[in-house]
Amino acid sequence: MKKRILLTALVLASVLLSGCAPLTVYEMYSLPRRSEEYNDLQVAIDNAMAGEMTYSAPQAGENLQTVQMADLTGDGQEEYLVFAKGSSEKPMKILIFTQDDDGKARLLQIIDSTGSAFEQVEYVDMDGEPGLEIIVGRQVSDQVLRSVSVYGIREGEVQQLMSVGYTRFMTCDLDSDGGKELLVIQPGTEDRINGIAVLYSIRDGVLERSLEAELSQRAESIMRVIVSRLEGGTPAVYIASAVDESSIMTDVLALREGRFANISLSGESGNSVKTLRNYYVYGSDVDSDGVLELPSLIGMYPLNPEGNSLNQYLIRWFSLDEEGAETDKLYSFHNYQGGWYVGLDSQWAHRVTVEQVGNTYAFYLWDEEFESAEPLYTLYALTGSDRETQAQTDGRVLLCSADSVIYAVRLEEIATGYGITEDILRENFHLIYEAWNSGNS
Repeated sequence: MKKRILLTALVLASVLLSGCAPLTVYEMYSLPRRSEEYNDLQVAIDNAMAGEMTYSAPQAGENLQTVQMADLTGDGQEEYLVFAKGSSEKPMKILIFTQDDDGKARLLQIIDSTGSAFEQVEYVDMDGEPGLEIIVGRQVSDQVLRSVSVYGIREGEVQQLMSVGYTRFMTCDLDSDGGKELLVIQPGTEDRINGIAVLYSIRDGVLERSLEAELSQRAESIMRVIVSRLEGGTPAVYIASAVDESSIMTDVLALREGRFANISLSGESGNSVKTLRNYYVYGSDVDSDGVLELPSLIGMYPLNPEGNSLNQYLIRWFSLDEEGAETDKLYSFHNYQGGWYVGLDSQWAHRVTVEQVGNTYAFYLWDEEFESAEPLYTLYALTGSDRETQAQTDGRVLLCSADSVIYAVRLEEIATGYGITEDILRENFHLIYEAWNSGNS
């Protein structure tokens, strides 16, 4: 459908830009004519719904359209899926349409299920065979109960392969075989209050509950779930959960020697991250190497007991391998409220203290015994109308320009002795991606 709309827009633009006779107002604003294929599908949908159903699009995820397309049979021709709601005992309906050899749309099957709304839908290859499986999450009741079902076409018929309750679900390829697994996060039990992550995969044509791992927190405290990789390339799922409204705990799940393991709980890592001025710090691929790094906060030694560095932290970013061993990747000072961060040399980062006065940030470096500190450089976030002039006065040099802010820096005498130059600072200064301090990605 998007392709047709784009094609219509391109044709209209070419007419308007050509030397053809001008169009009338009616012609310019009239809707594009629908194709015969579109009209035929609409008639088939109307006849199938028969005034007894209403459209009910999924509410989350990437597939939010009421009418969607996917090659469920693997024949190279996409089927149409219509998401609707009726008034029967099983009100949630997925109407699947196919096209006959003559191009006519035909209702293949209706999937009926309980629930009050479609929450999320995905189309993935779980068995390596031609065609895609349908994974559908539904809200079952007002008490936030949810159910996820998997459907596949077998011998020309749509079959339900499984259905189970969930808090969250996602698809991933943890064994790197090219087929997707379904990861379902479920609430704990009376015996185990923490959440459980269960991995479902298709073996010999049967979708089975294969492996599970316990999480460190309750399922309802989960803030974000991301698929990335461990150090060494092993695929992994990173699950960040809020703890007592004051910290984030990240569970890292991966297959290790055929076992589904919580890597973060079985290794040497301490992965609890405190809040920084009411901003949660989430894991992120800070060096763009395809591996998600986890943050660990390091308290800065204050210049004086009442200094502004008392409640500020540096961040040590590290990755985990499949044994849980940590590898340092980056040290940084992050100003989440200001929207920027600067990378620091790992050899002396632990000796840095930052003093903030307004939008000025003075970086100091302590000696090895933490007996005295010297100024290293000062970073300025300039917002006034004369910010461009301010960025080049008093020995300052420009670092970065944003919409309404200019960032500048002034190096102190000792900076060059630690390999710090204007170019190095420009390379290490970055604006923060919103996803880094948000649980919505």
